[in-house]
Amino acid sequence: MSLKFHWFLPTNGGDGRHVVGGGHGVSAGGSGRPADVAYLTQVARAAEDNGFEAALTPTGAWCEDAWLSTAMLSQTTDRLKFLVAFRPGVISPFLAAQMAGTFQNMSGGRLLLNVVTGGESHEQRMYGDFLDKDARYRRCDEFLEIVRRLWAGETVDFRGEHLSVEAATLSQIPDPIPEVYFGGSSPAAGIVAAKHADVYLTWGEPPEAVAAKIAWIRELAAVQGRTIRFGIRMHTITRDTAEEAWAEAGRLLAGISPETIAKVQAGLRLSESEGQRRMLNLHGGKTSDLEIYPNVWAGVGLVRGGAGTALVGSHEQVADRIAEYAALGIEEFVLSAYPHLEGAYWFGEGVLPILAERGLWKDERPRRRSSPTVPFAAVGRAVR
Repeated sequence: MSLKFHWFLPTNGGDGRHVVGGGHGVSAGGSGRPADVAYLTQVARAAEDNGFEAALTPTGAWCEDAWLSTAMLSQTTDRLKFLVAFRPGVISPFLAAQMAGTFQNMSGGRLLLNVVTGGESHEQRMYGDFLDKDARYRRCDEFLEIVRRLWAGETVDFRGEHLSVEAATLSQIPDPIPEVYFGGSSPAAGIVAAKHADVYLTWGEPPEAVAAKIAWIRELAAVQGRTIRFGIRMHTITRDTAEEAWAEAGRLLAGISPETIAKVQAGLRLSESEGQRRMLNLHGGKTSDLEIYPNVWAGVGLVRGGAGTALVGSHEQVADRIAEYAALGIEEFVLSAYPHLEGAYWFGEGVLPILAERGLWKDERPRRRSSPTVPFAAVGRAVR
């Protein structure tokens, strides 16, 4: 089995040498690096050059639009796929199916889809969506049924609780059909994931909690007669030595004031997301005991909504933790760092070769020409 590794595109301008907060109803802090095409191209090409398969792009009022951003970046990169996050409540199923077909066909099959149902009602209302959380999941179920039937080439007549289409026929059938990634920790989320997801994504928690979540989704999927792959979303702080990595974690933590932590935690506690509640419980808003499992650090979640844990340690130690999660059934890793550009190289040059040696990852990059040897020290040549 070859694990898959994906990187992250900070389209909220969320990049720099410190943890950038934001998400789940909390305003993002300053970052220092712009979310423009030039910089995001650097991040995307770094991911591409270091062996990552795809890059996740977030969605929400706090970041640039994921569809438009990745469409632009597909023209400045060569092979990298884009894991486009989108919310089914703000776009019609037919238009989403059509957009996916256009993207897939014009990019050469480089689209993956991360369906985000929407955990914060106040943000959903900014988009004109006034359903409550459970109703959003029921609508998402209808949405994905319609989209998948359209991708299958059917003429779709559908009348549901929230969505309806009549004689819907899609001309832009995507080739290949983009895989659907889906996350969520509530009972309603599990039902939708079991019916529609190709890959179920979880935020990083200790292995015991991740194993329980995998078992939960597998059981629900079995009822539907389906099997699902599993992925995990985490940050990384990987260095040549463990001391260097933990020193970097300490530097990031030192850059966060107690006032900022208190303010962000108060905002995140208002979140409707079950996954966010689980992230908050890992650290309780305290800066002590942030290593919640060997090489798993919860410090990012002090000021960032959503994924709040990082793999921290030497390249060997990070590879060990990845192997441990893989043994539970995790096949895909969606990763990031601060800054994202440099972090792609730390992980790509430090951890991936170790995983390749262990047979856990296969390098699918085209073979490069080797650099010529330096000619300065030719044997027997006099120096003048």
